[in-house]
Amino acid sequence: MSYQNILVPVDDSPISYAAVEHALSLAKLSGAKVTVLSVVAVDPYVGVDFYQVAPAITEHFMQAEAHAKTQLQDIAQSFSQNDINVATKIYHGSASEGILFVADEIGADLIVMGSHGRTGVKRLLLGSVARTVLTESHIPVLIIKQ
Repeated sequence: MSYQNILVPVDDSPISYAAVEHALSLAKLSGAKVTVLSVVAVDPYVGVDFYQVAPAITEHFMQAEAHAKTQLQDIAQSFSQNDINVATKIYHGSASEGILFVADEIGADLIVMGSHGRTGVKRLLLGSVARTVLTESHIPVLIIKQ
């Protein structure tokens, strides 16, 4: 099977960069377009009045957005250097929701993402974005593990 449109969600983790390398290899083999996605979490207090006047919170989100843009540009450059058609996207919201939404939006036929491999209490408390995407996605998901 040949993939035409690969989605690669990234964060700052080393496993995320391993997923980028896998997607790069797959795109070279199949000639697929790649979309690299960064999700910037939205504060749950966004609707609360004091949020509008909390400069520290606003500054945090502005820095997160700027960091995501820089990271995406760096990653996109590695695809471009290999003559792979690449796009970048930033989604504001929850990670698993954003990955699934963008996959549908761009018509992805494969999601390549890293998994931190949390187990037990850590998985229970922190959840698992990879697990949610894997169970809710209607397209193939390639999970890269540590």
